Amino acid sequence: MVDRNPFFNKSGPPEFVFRVLTNVPEFQAILFTFFFLLYLMILCGNTTIIWVVCNHSSLHTPMYFFLGSLSFVEICYITDVVPMILSNIFGDQKPISLAGCGTQMFFFSVFGCTDCFLLTVMAYDRYVAICHPLHYNLIMTQKLCVQMVIGSLSLALLLSLELTAFTFTLPFCRHRLEINHFLCDVAPIMRLACADIHVNQAVLYVVSILVLTVPFLLIFISYVFIASTILRMHSAEGRQRAFSTCSSHLTVVLLQYGCCSLVYLRPRSSTSEDEDRQIALVYIFGTPLLNPLIYTLRNKDIKDALRNSFFHVPASDTS
Repeated sequence: MVDRNPFFNKSGPPEFVFRVLTNVPEFQAILFTFFFLLYLMILCGNTTIIWVVCNHSSLHTPMYFFLGSLSFVEICYITDVVPMILSNIFGDQKPISLAGCGTQMFFFSVFGCTDCFLLTVMAYDRYVAICHPLHYNLIMTQKLCVQMVIGSLSLALLLSLELTAFTFTLPFCRHRLEINHFLCDVAPIMRLACADIHVNQAVLYVVSILVLTVPFLLIFISYVFIASTILRMHSAEGRQRAFSTCSSHLTVVLLQYGCCSLVYLRPRSSTSEDEDRQIALVYIFGTPLLNPLIYTLRNKDIKDALRNSFFHVPASDTS
């Protein structure tokens, strides 16, 4: 007797389907609307930051160059994931090919890693600005800033290419496999392989340490020096301005690294796939959404530039 279950027939290269978020039509409509609105808000917020940074000469500084670069990466990051989430909310499970899944995983890893590396670069920029203000312009040259961004992207490309290739060399013994996730992430794909994945999990853990733990330690060390310098400042206004410029960045860092660490650095025995999906929603939507909100609401330079744009007030007229 022939087994006609598409999940168990092995004919041709494997394809994947995502676990359904909900089968209730009313909830499907709510989820679609909610995710779509979040996506639009993220696109608008980060595009606004890029536009403001590019069009206002007062923001042509390393800090805002890195912020604009981060916003561009956030747009790419969210665009790699959300359209597929939206397309899979309604109707039957829609298969994605092996190549399509690998492509999404690769770009998701690239932009996610670049995001983490850029946050580290931004911490170094704040360290130089606060701890070595007299040498800031000599250290943070335009050439160095461009090299840092390109270096972050290059390292992310290298790690993501190796991780994706290492994952998809695993054998998959079924034609159609269901991913207990809403995107092609490394760990859920590994669990579908019909082979021993201990080595692959170890590689993923090492890469996670390189992308999360090492950069976070560098950020932590930077902020130890920053806090020490701020506390030694005699001017209350200077301390407040320094804390203000750092608090926005630190808020984004804690959200991004905290959520990602819960997914990628927790022991597998203490995690569940459903928990990973819920946490993934927070860092996929949370950081790209909060990044423009935090920097526009708490950053005087950005607010002044936006005010000048809307009311056509010359930058020099704004105190």
